[in-house]
Amino acid sequence: MHANSSETSQSTTLQYVHWFRHSAPYINAHRNKTFVIMFDGEAVQHENFQHIIHDIALLHSLGIHLILVHGARSQINQNLKASGIETPFYKHRRITTRESLSCVMNAVGSIRLQIEALLSMGLANSPMYGARIDVISGNFVTAKPYGIRDGIDFQLTGELRTVDTHAIQRHLKNHNIVLLGPTGYSNTGEVFNLVAEEVATNTAILLKADKLIFLGKQQGLFNELGQLQREIPPHQLDQHILQYQDSNPDIALQLRGAKNASLQGVNRVHLISYTYDGALLEELFTRDGSGTMMTDAHYEEVRTATIQDVGGLMNLLRPLEAEGILVYRSRERLESEIEQFAVIERDGMILACAALYPIPTAANEIQSAEIACVAVDPSYRKSNRGSQILHYLQDKAKGLGIQQLFVLTTRTAHWFVEHGFEPASVDDLPNTRQALYNYQRNSLVFKKSLYS
Repeated sequence: MHANSSETSQSTTLQYVHWFRHSAPYINAHRNKTFVIMFDGEAVQHENFQHIIHDIALLHSLGIHLILVHGARSQINQNLKASGIETPFYKHRRITTRESLSCVMNAVGSIRLQIEALLSMGLANSPMYGARIDVISGNFVTAKPYGIRDGIDFQLTGELRTVDTHAIQRHLKNHNIVLLGPTGYSNTGEVFNLVAEEVATNTAILLKADKLIFLGKQQGLFNELGQLQREIPPHQLDQHILQYQDSNPDIALQLRGAKNASLQGVNRVHLISYTYDGALLEELFTRDGSGTMMTDAHYEEVRTATIQDVGGLMNLLRPLEAEGILVYRSRERLESEIEQFAVIERDGMILACAALYPIPTAANEIQSAEIACVAVDPSYRKSNRGSQILHYLQDKAKGLGIQQLFVLTTRTAHWFVEHGFEPASVDDLPNTRQALYNYQRNSLVFKKSLYS
């Protein structure tokens, strides 16, 4: 019993060490970058919020510049109910009366104080020990009246006019966390009630932030099969916005913000759950993440190949086949195996490809597949497209119930090692693949577990 406990402890330690080592590239990549993190009032009330604060403190300690934007809808509703005040909504936007403004200000102020208190923690037995974080909030957001829409006067409901980006950047350079709420101030000294998602989106755009992160109710976006979508381009968000418009307007607001931010220069927008402990760290420091990432980069270009791609594939593969890097494939073979291939296309040109071949396995063997024919156009080899297509095929393999992947290579062993593959031998291959191994080529074998 003691031996089993010791083995379990060692296994857990090794997993931690493995994860920590593999997080290093992300730590290096995120340092000195600017992230805008938005969460609503319900997130603040959730039992997991303290863990989120701990993770935010960790991000800060790693040299990431943070702007936190909080909402307050649920707290405003509570204050209004306690005061016996009703505020109507029109098209999912609150009409803020002068009578209700004090409820808004009390809610926003109490949340700000709560967040500042949590970020000031320094107990010796907590993750915050020794953190010493300075939180800055102020009149960074200038607002204007939302005005009269469809004949309805929104009164003290406002919309963002501008953000004092210079002041915010100055505070970020001084290693402070900047805290913004759903209120803005006019040049005439009035306070306006704003939509927090719009504050976060516009702040990210104006600051040219590297990431905009929405902490929402759900883990991310799901396809029609109920599978989590790890990446999605902004032009595919409209269908999800329509889906949630009435059933969950808060998520619809976040998605609308995600689309606008992606199309206006924010490289990555993430939708993750505030209920899931560690979601923020998993999304930022692991390859697969925990939620859905929205980007206008080249992820949307990865797709399953069609028969029309055969010519482009041949143009890409023939030079590598001539060098002996890849095994020769005839046009007929490419046509018959075309559905196994994934490609990245740009303006009608195939920039990268790779193939996934499920391997027939016996009942006592692990469900396996082989990734082969990984090729990237020489002009784009430093653009991360190989990684993109590899991730695409890994997700496809998981969907097929594949538990481990193999690659056989003669020239690019280091690249596969960098992407999580481990050295293996011919004996590790399933029996059917061993029988087809070409000893003349003497390819190195690598494997990767998809559920380690």
